[in-house]
Amino acid sequence: MTAIPRADDIDVRPIAESEFADWLRAVNTGFLRAPAPTDDEVEGRRERFVAGRYLAAFDRGRCVATFRSFDQELTAVGGASVPADAISGVTVTATHRRRGLLSRMMARDLAAAKERGDVAATLIAAEYPIYGRYGFGPATWMAEWTVDVPRAGLDARWAGPAGGGRIDLVEGEDVRKLGPELHERLRRRQPGAIDRDDMWWKLTTGALGWDTSWRPPFYAVYRSASGEVEGMTAYEVDDNWGDAKQPLNTATVRWLIGVTPAAERALWEYVCSVDWVVKVKSGWRAPDDLLPHFLPDPRAARITSLADWLWLRILDVERALEARTYEGRGALVLEVAGVDGLTGGRYRLDASPEGASCTPTTESAELELGLGELGALWLGDESAVRLAALGRVREERAGAARKADALLRTSRRPWCPDMF
Repeated sequence: MTAIPRADDIDVRPIAESEFADWLRAVNTGFLRAPAPTDDEVEGRRERFVAGRYLAAFDRGRCVATFRSFDQELTAVGGASVPADAISGVTVTATHRRRGLLSRMMARDLAAAKERGDVAATLIAAEYPIYGRYGFGPATWMAEWTVDVPRAGLDARWAGPAGGGRIDLVEGEDVRKLGPELHERLRRRQPGAIDRDDMWWKLTTGALGWDTSWRPPFYAVYRSASGEVEGMTAYEVDDNWGDAKQPLNTATVRWLIGVTPAAERALWEYVCSVDWVVKVKSGWRAPDDLLPHFLPDPRAARITSLADWLWLRILDVERALEARTYEGRGALVLEVAGVDGLTGGRYRLDASPEGASCTPTTESAELELGLGELGALWLGDESAVRLAALGRVREERAGAARKADALLRTSRRPWCPDMF
């Protein structure tokens, strides 16, 4: 009988570029996809390979766990960008669970991120219980609406946007030209948003021939009365005519960017006005998205999915709290419990609309919290009062949680439009 190897017998290390195909095969296995990637897929995905940022665990030469990170720009409250360590491609093969492989890869990556000077680490958690033990907390949420178009009350004779704007159908090549700058305009004003690289735009427009699962959507661009591009969407429509040969088609929005409310309204009204479409699925939106209230009857839009989305781990408390803006004015002493020796301590935050400073202090703490809770509060979505009621933060001074909310919470909820 072959002995089960101990965890310390399994080699955890960065992969060489020559091992990329084996790494990708393990990723596909972990995500329950067809294990063997095609040669074209291997070569296409290899474009993103960065030495040292792709980790793996090897048992007798076989890749049994994977981990990838890459540089990311994350928008803080107020619009400043902070460098982040984006984590993706995390798998442990079912034959090698419970051996600490993820912990070893995570520790290695976060230590390198801290050394690089990243302010935070980010990820999209496939399973909720995994990442809290590494100091991550859910910092943004996602909602998806389904719109019952006949009930929405929109004018069936809709002939275009109000105010002199216009909507044009465009091709993928136009999206690759116009999209990056438009997305950057959105990202600079949307807390929780992240940057999109050139590969993202190629993937979303089918410019990479190896992605055989890609299907061409429709693309629409909104231009204001001055001709400026202020919005864009990609959507697909199914082909459902029902038993009575009546159109029952559903339009599914893959993504929609609007840098003004007028652009958002125009694009949603357009998608809801497409002939034969009786339902519209919104795709991933912020939980306080304006979509329902663009409709004469907001009840025509019902939430069909609501979930935590972007998870955040603070790596540098001082820089993180100084990078964002504050609507109120005040001081707060935080005791941040670390989990791995990389981050933690006692800090005094002095904040005002003019700016903020965060420094280590020996003053008595007012609020004690973990890194996951700090990550959930940093983008302004979570409530310290709520976390205190749940026993996840502790007040050392009465009223400290309410003071934290007055400083940290935002009038609109953060939103990350992207999966990575």
